[in-house]
Amino acid sequence: MTELTTNNVWMMICTALVFFMHLGFGFLEIGLTRQKNTINILFKNVFIITIGLLLYCLVGFNLMYPGFEDGSWGVFAFNGFGLESPVTSNGALDLSYNTGYTYWTDFLFQGMFAATAATIVSGAVAERIKIGPFMIFTLLYVGLVYPIAGSWKWGGGFLQQLDTPFYDFAGSTLVHSVGGWAAVVAVCLLGARIGKFKDGRIQAIPGHNIPLATAGVFILWLGWFGFNGGSVLSADPGATSLTLVTTCLSAAAGGVISAMVSAIKFKNLDITMFLNGILGGLVAITAGADKMSPTDAIIIGSIGGVIIVFAVSAIDRIRLDDPVGAIAVHLVCGIWGTLAVGIFGELAGWDQFISQLIGIGSYALICLISSYIILFSLKKLIGIRVSEREELEGLDGIEHGMDAYPDFRMNEH
Repeated sequence: MTELTTNNVWMMICTALVFFMHLGFGFLEIGLTRQKNTINILFKNVFIITIGLLLYCLVGFNLMYPGFEDGSWGVFAFNGFGLESPVTSNGALDLSYNTGYTYWTDFLFQGMFAATAATIVSGAVAERIKIGPFMIFTLLYVGLVYPIAGSWKWGGGFLQQLDTPFYDFAGSTLVHSVGGWAAVVAVCLLGARIGKFKDGRIQAIPGHNIPLATAGVFILWLGWFGFNGGSVLSADPGATSLTLVTTCLSAAAGGVISAMVSAIKFKNLDITMFLNGILGGLVAITAGADKMSPTDAIIIGSIGGVIIVFAVSAIDRIRLDDPVGAIAVHLVCGIWGTLAVGIFGELAGWDQFISQLIGIGSYALICLISSYIILFSLKKLIGIRVSEREELEGLDGIEHGMDAYPDFRMNEH
């Protein structure tokens, strides 16, 4: 009983830390975009976590953990609507759900992860997507796509049933690339912001509050203690402490290397590249944080830092407009981190590397197809992009009728 209580308390602390990450996402997004769209971005972020929890309660949890029958394909199953109170025959709370934590804690911890995928998309489509279609997309992607895809690994589906199971400890692929693939589709269908690509040249559109963006990254780093630390699914001192060490070292290496490579490539010390390097290191280590040595973590984070610099540049060159670097951070570094499980650490080996490739390909397929169907349908039926006038004036006044900084206005046109 004491062990269960200790484990459960740790899991609840980690749940709170993952919840806190949504503030970090909000700060990062508004800091890297223009002030005239601040309310719009905050509204989307608040909507994502609130509706995400409700959807995960109603359908998501039982889609993601359906209890696949023996011999099933492990692709889709559903365990019914809503949550069932886990009680024994005499009506007492059933504490035998598992050895690490209670049923309710499991739901809440996993529910915090569910909304993250849509938050990743929110940053990539900032400043030009209509709020209504984005909300519909969130309902479908968080409510259906994410949990079905998650069941393939974490729910005991076909990727877990491979001879060498696909491995993703805390979600480099299951969370980050699920959001990243959808972000690619959304950015392609939306097009770039007005003024981003002019006369064949890439034009920088600076964010309005870099201090807020910096605060957002540090909040996200702190939240990752819960994101990765809680994924141990117990308070085991050895496993949790190693996981937190590898997480921090990868983040630090990603930031330092990204800043150095960026300085060499662009001849300036770019704080936004430094920040995204930290995030790239965090995303990269997430797939194998519990299986890596400190040295492995530094190498993985360092490579993630290099990837960030060149991925951001490449995305600009192919004329995809991602205001916050979400695709480079969450998709590209998510893929790298997932592959790294087969290259470094306890699981390294050719069979594991092949399983990692199968997992990446499987998630790419479901995410690209489902997000394209949802967003293309919305584009044809009701439109997904605001008008030129609305974009130039800012979405805060047009869609929300308010200003984030009513006593401090700047001419951003």
